[in-house]
Amino acid sequence: MNGQKIGYIRISTMDQNSERQLEGVVVDRIFFDKASGKDTKRPQLEELINFSRAGDIVFVHSMDRLARNLDNLRHIVQILTHKGVQINFIKEHLIFTGEDSPMANLMLSVMGAFAEFERSLIKERQLEGIALAKKRGVYKGRKKTLSDLEVSELKQRIETKETKTQIAHHFRISRETLYQYLRKIKAQCETQVVSNNSHIPLNRD
Repeated sequence: MNGQKIGYIRISTMDQNSERQLEGVVVDRIFFDKASGKDTKRPQLEELINFSRAGDIVFVHSMDRLARNLDNLRHIVQILTHKGVQINFIKEHLIFTGEDSPMANLMLSVMGAFAEFERSLIKERQLEGIALAKKRGVYKGRKKTLSDLEVSELKQRIETKETKTQIAHHFRISRETLYQYLRKIKAQCETQVVSNNSHIPLNRD
């Protein structure tokens, strides 16, 4: 019996675009975590490990999407491959099956170390850039994707039953970003309803 093709996606609070992580890969099921690189709580990854069976193939965009560090990477790969699960790292073009040669295991360590090093360099550059911007007085934090006027237009388009794909395309944002705005709009509406009801006098017996 053939196993299932399983995808794993992780995005951080700073990286909201998940659409390209498994672009072009057809899977039977996707497990999705929203967590930073150092976050130890990844419920969907744990569920993936429990769900996977011998013969399954797990697809991950890159090593740094799967693990927090090199030791964590080795640990997760060993757990899955010992179950008979194959792991495909798309960016690194590496496949691990549990029957790998010493050279393959060496590649896992080397590529994992490079991924960890690259992540550290990127973070360092970001912090240096922010520090310099603050020193010059030009750092304003992350800009909103949409203006207040555009958010109002987005709300109107939703009310006219326009498809979410069309709306995301119109504003040139991802579906994930669109859903974030929809959640904010819903929360604002609920808060407004509660606020209005609080001004209604209550009858007392």
